[in-house]
Amino acid sequence: MEFGYCAVFLILLLPISCAASTLVDKKFKECLLTQLDGNSESIEKITFTSSSSLYPQVLDLLEQNPRWVNSTRKPLIILTPFHESEIQAAILCSKQLGLQLRVRSGGHDYEGLSYLSKVPFVMVDLINIRSIEINLDDETAWVQAGASLGELYYKISKASKVHGFPAGICPSIGIGGHISGGGQGMMMRRHGLAADHVVDAYLIDVNGKIHDRKSMGEDVFWAIRGGSATSFGVILGWKIRLVRVPPIVTGFNIPRTPEEGATNLIHRWQHIAHELHEDLFIRVIAQNSGDKSKKFQATFNSVFLGGIDSLIPLMNESFPELGLQAKDCTEMSWIQSVLFIAGYKKDDPLELLLDRITTFKSFFKAKSDFVKEPIPKSGLDGAWKMLLEEETLAMLILEPYGGRMDEISESDIPFPHRKGNLYNIQYLVKWEVNSDEESRRHLHWAKMVYKYMTPYVSKSPRAAYFNYKDLDLGKNKHENTSYSKASVWGEKYFKGNFRRLVHIKTTFDPQNFFRNEQSIPLLNSQHS
Repeated sequence: MEFGYCAVFLILLLPISCAASTLVDKKFKECLLTQLDGNSESIEKITFTSSSSLYPQVLDLLEQNPRWVNSTRKPLIILTPFHESEIQAAILCSKQLGLQLRVRSGGHDYEGLSYLSKVPFVMVDLINIRSIEINLDDETAWVQAGASLGELYYKISKASKVHGFPAGICPSIGIGGHISGGGQGMMMRRHGLAADHVVDAYLIDVNGKIHDRKSMGEDVFWAIRGGSATSFGVILGWKIRLVRVPPIVTGFNIPRTPEEGATNLIHRWQHIAHELHEDLFIRVIAQNSGDKSKKFQATFNSVFLGGIDSLIPLMNESFPELGLQAKDCTEMSWIQSVLFIAGYKKDDPLELLLDRITTFKSFFKAKSDFVKEPIPKSGLDGAWKMLLEEETLAMLILEPYGGRMDEISESDIPFPHRKGNLYNIQYLVKWEVNSDEESRRHLHWAKMVYKYMTPYVSKSPRAAYFNYKDLDLGKNKHENTSYSKASVWGEKYFKGNFRRLVHIKTTFDPQNFFRNEQSIPLLNSQHS
């Protein structure tokens, strides 16, 4: 009886919901026409409602984690603007109609917050806002927020053989969100984070005004570089400082099984990876075989900013246990190393970096930690055991800190994870069948391995990387989530910088228009 009643109730609601949605669609387009003084034909080209035939294609195109393909929390309207004025209009019209606004630059948001919401919302997809201008005279570039890392790397390589940019390894990641959360990558031990190299930005505020660094002020400029830019407005573009790279770099992948001493090697790696020469970055990818064979392998994956002749003596002195030989190494240009680390061959065409569509999408869940003291071998063995208990592909990705990361203050930008961290861990599990039962099982595994690692990772707070978004850490429940409740997750990502972010947010967006489940909240005195 209860089921029958609920079913009838939902059926009765459906026509009303659809009618209301159609009315909102109409009012939103009418508002856009008023704001843009344009013709309806041009607005139709950039506006996709749930009744539009192209709506599913536009929504799914950059949805990198298809866990939410069948979600009922999809946008009422998707806007794919070509001009900043269309974004300004979207903000003003969303405010006028009482809609939330979410922004997607690359679709890699780990929890889908750029394209999901429990309340009615408009999604602004920046796929057409993606121009890149390289200026070698002052070694900078203006990069619009919808450009991908691959597009940026490609454009730099066409302008110069001795310049690069220290950002992430996945070419399809959007630059807007990547820098907003910090942006770690294979050159961070030498150059720091992507956000450390931002010298200016264009940001649209809640009133539709476009700011540069000067007009937004140093507080807001500080906040958006690693402190969740979508909490403050819509990023149009970043002005970044390029870095010098050598004409030859060297990469290697060294796989090791337990029989080949994988645990001993990783245990040793923990003690030295953060102290290696800053031009040498060696990460470890520890994973199962993704099937029932119960096999484990660790791969030492590296890029060295120099040639083999310099690398081998360095490794013989610092990490002889790995047994690296010249035949294990590949010399290449910096841009070829981008392909190499992304999983391509170094001689593959550079145009592969321009592909924004992930070739193979799988459902996934990720979590993260920071490690300050080497984990004992018994602790590592326990983690490998948990990897083997998971029958689908699961991995722990260990990325070393030290070098330049030790030299930058925790408060220089909102990203606080600097000196004292040996490495960052990303726990990642992927699966192919997205049934409720399958998802629950794999999500449970992620929580269990995270719980197991508790004694071995950072404490007070147990820190996490904002770009590896994780709603298990806590989330805002409603429009006016208190500072104290948001601190549960906020201090894990931002540590002591969280309170400053909240003060800046309260001043710059006092109505909390730009919000999501893990956006910076307002400083509500009666709750704080």
